[in-house]
Amino acid sequence: MTSLKRPQGSDQITHNISNKVYVRSTRSGKVQKIVREVYLRTDIPCSSNLCRACLSQAPRNAVNQALPFVLSARPAGTKSYPQGHYLIPDTNALLNAMDLFEQSSSFYDVIILQTVLEELKNRSLPLYNRLVGLTKSEDKRFYVFFNEFRLETYVNREANETVNDRNDRAVRQAVKWYGEHLALTKAARVPAVVMLSDDRENLRKAREQGLLASSLADYVSELEDGDRLLDMIAESQLQTQGGFKPSSQPLYPEYYTSSRMMTGVKAGLLHQGIFNVSPYNYLEGSIKVPAFPKPLLILGRENINRSIDGDVVVVELLPQDQWKSPSTKILEEETITKNENADTEERQDFITDKERKALQEEVKRTQRASGENQLQPTAKVVGVVKRNWRQYVGHIDPSTASKAPSQGRRLDSVFLIPMDKKIPKIRLRTRQVSELLGKRLLVTVDSWDRDSRHPVGHLVRSLGELETKAAETEALLLEWDVQYRPFPKTVLDCLPKEGHDWRVPESKEDPGWRDREDLRDLLICSIDPPGCQDIDDALHARLLPNGNYEVGVHIADVSHFVKPANAMDTEASIRGTTVYLVDKRIDMLPMLLGTDLCSLKPYVERFAFTVIWELDENADIVNVRFTKSVIKSREAFSYEQAQLRIDDASQQDDLTKGMRMLLMLSKKLKKKRMDAGALSLSSPEIKVHMESESSDPIDVKTKELLDTNSLVEEFMLFANVSVAAKIYEAFPQTAILRRHAAPPKTNFDELADQLRIKRGLELRTDSSKALADSLDKCVDPKEPFFNTLVRIMATRCMMSAEYFCSGTQAYPEFRHYGLASEIYTHFTSPIRRYADLLAHRQLAAAIGYEAVHPSVRSRGRLEAVCKNINVRHRNAQMAGRASIAYYVGQALKGKVAEEEAFVMKIFSNGFVVLVPRFGIEGLIRLRDLADPEPESEYDAETYTLTTKGERSVRVELFQKVVVRVHDDKDERTGKRGVKMELVTA
Repeated sequence: MTSLKRPQGSDQITHNISNKVYVRSTRSGKVQKIVREVYLRTDIPCSSNLCRACLSQAPRNAVNQALPFVLSARPAGTKSYPQGHYLIPDTNALLNAMDLFEQSSSFYDVIILQTVLEELKNRSLPLYNRLVGLTKSEDKRFYVFFNEFRLETYVNREANETVNDRNDRAVRQAVKWYGEHLALTKAARVPAVVMLSDDRENLRKAREQGLLASSLADYVSELEDGDRLLDMIAESQLQTQGGFKPSSQPLYPEYYTSSRMMTGVKAGLLHQGIFNVSPYNYLEGSIKVPAFPKPLLILGRENINRSIDGDVVVVELLPQDQWKSPSTKILEEETITKNENADTEERQDFITDKERKALQEEVKRTQRASGENQLQPTAKVVGVVKRNWRQYVGHIDPSTASKAPSQGRRLDSVFLIPMDKKIPKIRLRTRQVSELLGKRLLVTVDSWDRDSRHPVGHLVRSLGELETKAAETEALLLEWDVQYRPFPKTVLDCLPKEGHDWRVPESKEDPGWRDREDLRDLLICSIDPPGCQDIDDALHARLLPNGNYEVGVHIADVSHFVKPANAMDTEASIRGTTVYLVDKRIDMLPMLLGTDLCSLKPYVERFAFTVIWELDENADIVNVRFTKSVIKSREAFSYEQAQLRIDDASQQDDLTKGMRMLLMLSKKLKKKRMDAGALSLSSPEIKVHMESESSDPIDVKTKELLDTNSLVEEFMLFANVSVAAKIYEAFPQTAILRRHAAPPKTNFDELADQLRIKRGLELRTDSSKALADSLDKCVDPKEPFFNTLVRIMATRCMMSAEYFCSGTQAYPEFRHYGLASEIYTHFTSPIRRYADLLAHRQLAAAIGYEAVHPSVRSRGRLEAVCKNINVRHRNAQMAGRASIAYYVGQALKGKVAEEEAFVMKIFSNGFVVLVPRFGIEGLIRLRDLADPEPESEYDAETYTLTTKGERSVRVELFQKVVVRVHDDKDERTGKRGVKMELVTA
């Protein structure tokens, strides 16, 4: 055993080395000894301000100052612990109730053991990150105690002991040591040391040892606001009496065992994939699997078998005589299961009469209308591999709330209706129904047992009154998992100390100028949307003596300020992207960088990363180079301002001439892209106009796209392609690229059929070029919007573009289908996208500007980053759309408008229309046309719906109709949105 010298002044420290010997057989049959040495000490402090012994040997920082202790000398008391107490939670408590520990009203002076922290990191990285945040909060007083390195608290794993049991024993040992250690302080009020756990066995063993230990429910019930906090504990942990009565027999089929599922999937008898719920029919889901060209349909509550949208499930194919075509009926949970009792679970109610009737009608209709070729294979869920459960936002269904006032702590069962219509109602138990009615609530799903028709969850917190701007905005951020908390101090500490006074160094001898080109003399400008503050990109163009053109794209040099693996970089990698809402921006980087130091504002010098091409008359590349630079933008134009300046013949200055060159070249680049098969797809683009004083929405208009929009887009695409080729050449295994897979032909089957039948048009999908050409021909001479409508519908048949690490795909799979490019990346927006920041680092290494940092070299880490930023990118888009939908509803508040609309989708009991002016879709149900709901006939072959009776209407796909648009509060989701009524068809 190695002898170790004690540091000077550390007579109290003892170094112990604990040898762990494992015996392992190698493939050759030889026995190997593996020795792991653990160095144990006695100077790791308890961090209680009561303890003078530990205070005298407090750890010191770099300038030899004693670090302050965390735990209060006078911690709060409760009925059971009037002398005050410290808490030591086990991993189980933190996994079950992290929301409780984040409460501002309680849970202070908490000791987080190293054992627990490491176990939590392995079990749930998001919860681990939240806990680390708590340990860095000065208010909450959470102290990380390194029990695995302290002599008295380290425990060896015993023979035949599981890792979990050993860790539980380590927690109990630390609780025991803390209690004995603090007793030595002989303080007038020695705090109790309480273990928190919801593991019954751990609690039993702790109490047998004479330790103070409590379940979360017992502990919380003694706190001042216990009633509110008890609602935040999972029902399974409460062991309450009365309330919800489960069914006497199971309602759902039992899941297969893991081994049976694995074996079945491997043999091809079972199939695994992601479960998706139809947005129009809550009893219909689908799952895409490699073995079938079309998705497998999953119909009915029993076959869905407790799956929630996004779950990874295993399904079993049903016999071919049970295959069906997709539903053509709108089926909404709130109309079918209204006034359902949240307290009972009767077997005969498992499928309601309304549900049974609706399904029977649908089966008859689809069997009558469908030919063999329209049938899709059906399946049933036999197990869930991975739950996609997250925190959900919703509100309590008032019809399930007890009218009688709650007495004391009486638990009431109610249903929470999620904002997301794809998520089923969630049963909640709460002691505060009256306070929660009419509020936006955040809840967590805890379980979904076979004997419960609905999932069971618990309250996390109230967001505020329904329809208030603050509550609705926070709700949509939570719904789409947008990281919106303020930047922590550790991130802000990474910013330049000069703040807004930071400047590009005057002296070129300064390290900041190393290997940078001085491009301050170039006539550079930026062209962005009006009011843009985070200016990522700027451009220039000039004529060269040889008759060619020099074009430069200059991108904000964010990587100069955000260094790999520091706190700001870690935060940016988690956020992934900036999220743009109608009334605010949720930044990926602190505002100091995004809107000032990195932003390529006019008239000031800025660091940039520049791509410079020499292009000939045909916009072909003669050569290209990449360089770090210093630039000084001459002007920041809006698209409209730039267009006016280009179009004004009296403007003959060099800057304007450069912009005209850029426009001329961009048109040639676009033509080449289109000739190669790039797609010009569409999505509704609208702008919500806000009242300047109150920021209330007052009008909605369609965005007008100008030539200058296209100018900027073309050169950003051009730069991204050039950079992609360069970083792939340098890093063939780890380049961060963006691909867009060609969609399966079956994705376009329905749209192709609709265009052929309704308009006699052919949609060809054998290549992106064929698709682009056939989309160009989808025109209606009488209706200019028809082509845009078809492009919007075609966009929805596409695959999603995604970031990936080059080593994970074969080169042909790199292709970006929509852009018709062999290789592509994102480089041009590093202020707002983390992928671009990685591309900057890789490009800097590729041109020899700096060494490759390990974080940009590790393929495993880069794959994890790509996975996260793909999710963040999609969520940001969805949050932005949700924000527009909310504000469109607000802009129409109290107003009624009659607008042209186009029929996009037809069901047997309603149809979906798109209103171009507002860029929104609306569902018009037949029951909205008349009361009672008129009888109807739906012809699936010709996509035509005809009603009978007083309100006789004939509606066809692609038809132009007039609708009345007004604001309306959706009683189910509690969202105020847009309601549409048919005026004329």
